[in-house]
Amino acid sequence: MYKSRTKTNRYNGYAAYLKRLFGGRIQKLSVDAGFSCPNRDGTKGTGGCTYCNNKAFNPSYCDPSKPLEQQITQGIEFHRRRYSRAGGYFVYFQPFSNTYKQVDELESLFRKALAFPGIEGIVVATRPDCIDELKLDMLASLAKNHTVIVEFGIESFYDRTLQRINRGHTAAESVRAIKAAASRGLPVGTHLIFGLPGESRQDMLDEAQMLSSLPVASVKFHQLQIIRDTAMEQEYREHPEYFSFFSLDDYIDFIVEFTTHLSPSIAIERIAGEVPPRFLAGPSFGLLRNDQLLEMFKKRLEENDAWQGKFFTASI
Repeated sequence: MYKSRTKTNRYNGYAAYLKRLFGGRIQKLSVDAGFSCPNRDGTKGTGGCTYCNNKAFNPSYCDPSKPLEQQITQGIEFHRRRYSRAGGYFVYFQPFSNTYKQVDELESLFRKALAFPGIEGIVVATRPDCIDELKLDMLASLAKNHTVIVEFGIESFYDRTLQRINRGHTAAESVRAIKAAASRGLPVGTHLIFGLPGESRQDMLDEAQMLSSLPVASVKFHQLQIIRDTAMEQEYREHPEYFSFFSLDDYIDFIVEFTTHLSPSIAIERIAGEVPPRFLAGPSFGLLRNDQLLEMFKKRLEENDAWQGKFFTASI
């Protein structure tokens, strides 16, 4: 059971969360299985999310032209060099919407990954509108003998924002998908982006309560970044007045404040997004790495005598 207020740990970190579950470090390795999204292929729209360029976060070994087994092998080799303490691996189906195929195709793909030596489980990243009862039942069946985590890109709980960034789904669909996955015993991960056009600081802070009211196991926070070769880059160049970016210091303060309103049961997987500088087309935090930002976050928690859930009140 996580206890949020201690002298050494003031927030529920994802690495510690996995260690409590598995007794050691578990490393996620990304694979690209060649999925698409309904807001790309014309089903719901074209062009995808206005902020999205998957090339900005795909590791070099993550390439849909390579067989799945080759990507897993190269991913393990890559992470062994970087993280020698890893005790096991999750295959992370990351780019695009990884439940956007027929259920039999998905099951075959996921079973292939789970059968690979050294793989402890899978993490399936997808959209809330790309999941249904049959797919959730299939994932729950796999989870009887393996770890299966479902990760939903929520990005915002405001429909006006979701429409503006061409997500193609609603906040209500996010809530339904989270509840449906969790009801089958599947751990649910989520993503939120802070700084999207049209959202105030209070709008974003209010999302802490919205997220905390749901059966969510973990969350990733991302600051808005303008990525090259996206529709948002074009919008930013034509209308920079639509955008308001966090300074580094203000962002750390914001994440600390958000965390104080977040349920301590939700593990924080990351506090910021990170992409190679060559992909950035707008303001950034410079060359600071995520581990450096994390240390700043921890220090600010100490300085403010703050901790995860300090102001959180569970709904009755």
